[in-house]
Amino acid sequence: MAFAVCGGAMLACSFGMAPGMFNVLPQNRVVTTMPIANIMDNKPMVNIMPFGMCSCLGNPTVASATAAAFGVLTPMPCIPVTTAPWVPGSPTVLIGGQPALNNTSKLMCNWGGVIQITNPGTTNIMVP
Repeated sequence: MAFAVCGGAMLACSFGMAPGMFNVLPQNRVVTTMPIANIMDNKPMVNIMPFGMCSCLGNPTVASATAAAFGVLTPMPCIPVTTAPWVPGSPTVLIGGQPALNNTSKLMCNWGGVIQITNPGTTNIMVP
């Protein structure tokens, strides 16, 4: 059972050390209590907030700090870099002309993390 994702949802990154908040701007023109998201709501620092500290060596700041610490993994502040849309999204429900985002969708960070939805922010809007 998949649920639509709305603003205020909670996210987790596989390399982040804290949960992140998901923001949805009302530009999709589908608003319940909170705006409903689509797969293009993937903008860092707009839709995707930081996850505390990042521990992925694919992140240049983490790699640099780790090298400076003689190979001891040194997490650095998370700045998400997400350029691809969420996948897979809902194949039958469109929000703002794009597939609706559901709670089973995933988003890749360019540094290597996998971002997933831990709480969709709603449980009363089901999408196939």
